[in-house]
Amino acid sequence: MLFKYKSIDAGGISKEGEIDAPNKDAAISGLQRRGLVVISIKDETESKTVLSFTFFEKVSNKDVVILSRQIATLFEAQVSALKAFTMLATNTENKLLGKKLTIISDDLQAGISISGALEKHPDVFSNFYVNMVKVGEETGKLNQTFLHLAEYLDRQYSITSKTRNALIYPAFVIVTFFVVMILMFVIVIPKLSAIILDSGQQVPIFTKIIIAISNLFINYGFFVLIFLVLLGIWLWRMSTTESGKQYLDSLKLSTPAVGNLYKKLYLSRITDNLNTMLSSGVPIVRAIDITAEVVGSLTYKALLGEVANGVKSGFALSVAFAKHKVEIPGILIQMIQVGEETGSLGTILKTLTDFYKREVDDAVDTLVGLIEPVMIVVLGLGVGILLVSILMPIYNLAGGIS
Repeated sequence: MLFKYKSIDAGGISKEGEIDAPNKDAAISGLQRRGLVVISIKDETESKTVLSFTFFEKVSNKDVVILSRQIATLFEAQVSALKAFTMLATNTENKLLGKKLTIISDDLQAGISISGALEKHPDVFSNFYVNMVKVGEETGKLNQTFLHLAEYLDRQYSITSKTRNALIYPAFVIVTFFVVMILMFVIVIPKLSAIILDSGQQVPIFTKIIIAISNLFINYGFFVLIFLVLLGIWLWRMSTTESGKQYLDSLKLSTPAVGNLYKKLYLSRITDNLNTMLSSGVPIVRAIDITAEVVGSLTYKALLGEVANGVKSGFALSVAFAKHKVEIPGILIQMIQVGEETGSLGTILKTLTDFYKREVDDAVDTLVGLIEPVMIVVLGLGVGILLVSILMPIYNLAGGIS
């Protein structure tokens, strides 16, 4: 539970903040151990109404990248962890992140480690992030760790945002097309079809189909809308189940063109995660386990779990990967094997990371280049069939009158 408090320290200075504790008594005890005299304390969850806009607050990946760079800079300047997080809490533009940093600084003052304080906020700091910080604490290289984290998150943000942004334009055009077509079927087609049917001429089969679709939208549009809403709810609920997630994940990887993009994206994450953690001193089995949690694919998560078990059993990393030649390309296995034999696995993984980053960029460009002409052809055919089916009978009717 989160409690908001007002207090006075030993120097008579008032202080406000938030503390995470199982109950109010534990929160008060925690504050008193810090040498604070509690003036007031209340459960913040009770003060939040249903209409509270904090539901819409979010800490983006970009915010965490900037935060990591700032922490690395402050640690490089020999600023203490408590002072660094306190300074950042009061100067960050993201209010939600500021609140969390305040809680983290309070935990640091109570004697909790940095990784332990960050671990309480999994919605902002991933398991990968926390474990990297934990290694930095163990090795005494926190400034380098946060710098590595910032660079890693920056790379992942760049790849993910490019992939997402590349699909925005096609999605917008497709949605706009369907909206325009529905408006045509509901508003324009009924007026033109009335003219055609009143003329008494023979109606072509394509025109009958278009008129039937128009009547379906007009007479049963509400039921169609309910069906689509129920279908969307069913798909959403299915996507929250383990079997549904597994099916959608397999579908992503098996879809032509798109599957190739996702495969390269996951391979980029795997090599980048392993490179970042191994270069920071994380043991290889632990690095593989953490990578499995953040790779973003159930298929590759299960694969990495088997790879970790193989490494635990004494197999080399390349040998463990070689058992999954369908998901892991031969070039990656061969490169890792070279890295193991020459003692330069970190360098090889960095090279593979750069390689797959370029591959993802090329795959995105190829996908966009493929989508645009296909989309133009499909939209052109749809509009063409609609116009020919309706306008040709009207043209014939006009010709007959003249």
